[in-house]
Amino acid sequence: MAGSAPGPAALLSAGGALVCCAAYLLASARLRRRGDHWPRVRDVCFAVGAAALLAAALAPGPGGPFTAHMAQHLATGMAAPLLLALARPVTLALRSVRGAAHRRLLAVLHSRPIALVANPPVAALLDGGGLWLLYRTPLFAAAHERPWLSVLVHLHVFAAGLLFSATVCALDPLPHRDGTVLRAAALIAAGGAHSVLAKTLYATAPPGAGFAPGDLASGAEVMYYGGDLVEIALAVVIGMRWYTAGRRRLAREDRRAARAGRPSRSASYGQ
Repeated sequence: MAGSAPGPAALLSAGGALVCCAAYLLASARLRRRGDHWPRVRDVCFAVGAAALLAAALAPGPGGPFTAHMAQHLATGMAAPLLLALARPVTLALRSVRGAAHRRLLAVLHSRPIALVANPPVAALLDGGGLWLLYRTPLFAAAHERPWLSVLVHLHVFAAGLLFSATVCALDPLPHRDGTVLRAAALIAAGGAHSVLAKTLYATAPPGAGFAPGDLASGAEVMYYGGDLVEIALAVVIGMRWYTAGRRRLAREDRRAARAGRPSRSASYGQ
């Protein structure tokens, strides 16, 4: 939440971002020292995502209170989660540990609770539904009055955004390897719900909260247009995943055709 000084939620977010960034960079450096390949662009994505969380927690937001809050929401719940998902932290964790620790991590990833939430429709519901609950009920005003509730709301916004980005991008080995159509449908549904929510905020403030009309409109525009940019980026990731998977499938078919003495499919496409 926006304020004159960092509150408990902001300090928790900042501390967590620093610790997780340091752990990620140390793990990737250790991986390279033992001779394993790990693209540095993933390090950059994680570091920039952590920096976005730090900025949202500690830097003063633009404009009035509601506009500043929405800028923080955009960074914490959408932009930073996308960048962190692009860094593939689960893959790094699996490659960094061995033996019993590796088996325990795999067991957690394939547990029933993770299998329940780590699929696109459920992740979209947790992410979008949480925002509707926050902004269209008295929860927003209550979180401003109770620091412990503000911390819980802040954690949910980040965790739900990260879960949604991870399941839609499908870059890490999660329990559900859902197809492109389901992930794209979840993104479209979540994007639509997010846009409708932003439009309602343009006209009506969250219950129990009072903001100047100009500040309310500006904050709603940040939510609407900023959310569109992140959702476009997610759509690009889905498209690139679909294209890459198609190329790999075609390459496998070409190898099988070569072993069987048949012409390859890629060669026939070029005729």
